[in-house]
Amino acid sequence: MNTSPTEQGLKQTVNPSFLLDRDHSILAFNERVLDWAYRKDVPLLERLRYLCIVSSNLDEFFEVRAEPHLVASQRKDDSSSYSADSFEKLSSAAHRLVARQYALYNDDLMPALEEQGVRVVSHGARSLQQKRWVKQYFEREVRPLLIPVGLDPSHPFPQVANKSLNFIVRLGGRDAFGRDNDIAIVKVPRVLPRMIRMPEKLCSEPHCFVSLSSVIRAHLSELFLGRDVGEFSQFRVTRHSDLAVDEDDVKNLRTALRQGLVHRNFGQAVRLEVSSSCSAYLADFLLHQFALPELALYKVSGPVNLVRLTQLVDLVNAPKLCFPTYKGTYPRQLTPGVSFFTQLKQADVLIHQPFESFGGVLAFLREAVNDPQVLAIKQTIYRTGADSELMDLLREAVRRGKEVTVVVELKARFDEEANINWAEMLESIGAQVVYGVVGLKTHAKMMLITRREGRALKRYAHLSTGNYNPRTARLYTDWSQLTANTELTDDVEAIFVHLASHSRLPKLKRILLAPFHLQRKMVEKIEALERAAAKGGSGRIVAKMNALTDEVLIKALISAGQQGVRIDLIVRGACMLPAQVPGYTDNIRVRSVIGRFLEHSRVFYFRHDGVEELFLSSADWMNRNMMRRIELAWPVTDPALRQRVIDECLVAYLQDGVDAWDLQADGHYRRVQPLPHHVAHGAQAALMQRYSDVGGA
Repeated sequence: MNTSPTEQGLKQTVNPSFLLDRDHSILAFNERVLDWAYRKDVPLLERLRYLCIVSSNLDEFFEVRAEPHLVASQRKDDSSSYSADSFEKLSSAAHRLVARQYALYNDDLMPALEEQGVRVVSHGARSLQQKRWVKQYFEREVRPLLIPVGLDPSHPFPQVANKSLNFIVRLGGRDAFGRDNDIAIVKVPRVLPRMIRMPEKLCSEPHCFVSLSSVIRAHLSELFLGRDVGEFSQFRVTRHSDLAVDEDDVKNLRTALRQGLVHRNFGQAVRLEVSSSCSAYLADFLLHQFALPELALYKVSGPVNLVRLTQLVDLVNAPKLCFPTYKGTYPRQLTPGVSFFTQLKQADVLIHQPFESFGGVLAFLREAVNDPQVLAIKQTIYRTGADSELMDLLREAVRRGKEVTVVVELKARFDEEANINWAEMLESIGAQVVYGVVGLKTHAKMMLITRREGRALKRYAHLSTGNYNPRTARLYTDWSQLTANTELTDDVEAIFVHLASHSRLPKLKRILLAPFHLQRKMVEKIEALERAAAKGGSGRIVAKMNALTDEVLIKALISAGQQGVRIDLIVRGACMLPAQVPGYTDNIRVRSVIGRFLEHSRVFYFRHDGVEELFLSSADWMNRNMMRRIELAWPVTDPALRQRVIDECLVAYLQDGVDAWDLQADGHYRRVQPLPHHVAHGAQAALMQRYSDVGGA
């Protein structure tokens, strides 16, 4: 990681070399997630789940972020901001993280799980009866789906899909035609489960499994009759998977993306994972085949795809090894059985997910769908999942004759196929489907309900920091706001018209919209506090987000801090702003909170001489969010609601003494340590308890 700046040579402006490296910051975030897998106070299966989450995060990191480094490492000139040196440093950091994962897996988690009656039995440890059962399983379920491919001039190296499980085998002897071609590949179909439960009667443990890779490994020789199976290894290749579509050069974005999805699994290779026992001969063969440098090779002591171990977590029915079940309470501002429209005429409603249930949002939409006075529903869709009650409700709204307009973001990374399918379904039944603005992702989360009330039309809106996804709404912390405030609903209507018609955006009353003025307005508010502080006034900024990488906003924050504005940044993941550097960022603290739930809410708070402003937002402080996406931020103006957000989302996290990490002046994070004789509390646990006490759980 780049070291933080020192006092020598610092200027008011930000030199990019003073900033922390984004990619190393992403890896540091995953180190913090991995810490949960080490924690003894976390149930065992949950520790394993965190280990899998890190692997999933690393997969996405390599798929999206590694390609520029890889290309730069192979380039002779200096035409890239990346270099061979930066590739080497990044690879070293990734290798260290992966080594820690597998050491924890082998030396801690699996032995501890065995003590609790959960065992994955290797081939060498199986009894004769277990081996017989595994062989029968192999013959019945696995072998019919395997087609080993011997490599020769007429059988070149087969296409290997992104993140798929495969075996490479070195064969002795000659083939059926007398040739001595010695390399074969076995591709493992994704339809096969990676973890297989063995019958209880064959096991002394309550939960006994075998891995698919060990089943195939034990019977490799049976796939190559007449040949000697010598060296072999499982392997997995990760490919660059960020879809690149020139929107200015395609007539139909949906068709172009669907075609691109076909090729995504076969993009440029960026990482190769093999078994630790893989010979140099086979490893070099694979590296050459995928045109990868040696630093892209990861030899691992265990499954090459730890992500698939989530199947083990899901298969084991052992409540004591998991977190206690938590169910968010019904939103406490809402009264069940009373119409949403009646309640929203009285006051706005805030919902703090997952402590309060996303079911409140679904109930709002459900009432709108069933209400004959509701004439139109407009909604943005970024990530909603392949199986969604919300989309079913929109389909029912169309069936009931309501005007339904949906802005579907087709380029939501790794959700493209689901969103294309939803778009086609809605179009087929008569909904108006809009794909946003060319060159910009529509990341804003908003819903607008238009209802006839007497002779007038009344609008109601839902705004959110998170996606319309019922599954992740149980796992991510987010804020939702339901409102009938005419200034907000007028703004939402204007934004929907803009997205559909591409007409000029009128001046908005309350909402700040990217890429038009969100970044500029945030900078203006920071600079206003800076000027006030320079004149002796007091200034305070607290901002909570997922990532901070936008250099314009970073520069503004550093400058304000140097004038005396006190700044606290709660940044879950990547942060490029160096904090607590003497003489430079003394007034800026950065902390990251990693908990049971994924921190996802974005909250921006500004105070000057007792005057407070607070915004909720769909946007992180990243250049892509500010300049290449449709994002929104809206003010919470009701004093009671604003104070609630401050208490639950800012103060609670700044006082977290269990799950928080503080960024140090040297660029590293240190987990907070409770004060002596002080009972520390985690923000998420405290919120779970608070909402349970008012009727949740």
